[in-house]
Amino acid sequence: MTDTDVHQAIQAERSELADILAGLDESDWDKPSLCQGWRVREVVAHITMPFRMSLPKFALEMVKARGDFNRMADRVARKETAQISAAEFVRCLRENIAHPWKPPGGKLVDSLSHDIIHGLDCTVALGLDRVVPADRLEYVIRDQSPKSIEFFGVDLSGVQLRAEDMDWSYGSGTPLTGRAQDLLLVQCGRKLPPGHLRGADAARFTRD
Repeated sequence: MTDTDVHQAIQAERSELADILAGLDESDWDKPSLCQGWRVREVVAHITMPFRMSLPKFALEMVKARGDFNRMADRVARKETAQISAAEFVRCLRENIAHPWKPPGGKLVDSLSHDIIHGLDCTVALGLDRVVPADRLEYVIRDQSPKSIEFFGVDLSGVQLRAEDMDWSYGSGTPLTGRAQDLLLVQCGRKLPPGHLRGADAARFTRD
């Protein structure tokens, strides 16, 4: 995997996500996403935030949030959704398909992770049967580490995640199976709609 490969994957993912978002009804933008407390609108504001926010502005917002990234991201997303239309968010994504942004201190593949995971936060919540191409998903899911999973606060003790559509598993214990992209969301602390996961512990990671 080279940086060129990852750049191409990022551009393809953003382009396809922009097409999906452009086709949503206005009411879809106000439906809940898989990110707790955020509508689809806030998630897309967050996806595109790096394209509008300079490093000095990012630093200032982090100071305002007393160093709490989640608090900062939530405040910025809510502020922007009150000021920016759905069409403008889509245009911003299209105009920044090749943007070189990386999370501070992060790797290029982290940018791909950001786009894929938050894109799924929208499409899965909306019931859209969008499957992330396997080559892109492999970059991300094989890059997940115990440290990154710990960041999301998800408890995977006693569970082995086992993909049905990819030669991939994570952890040990009772098998929890599903599409690799759905298991990636489990790693990120999301609870999925019913029917996405199979196994004795499926209810533990499924929305009521």
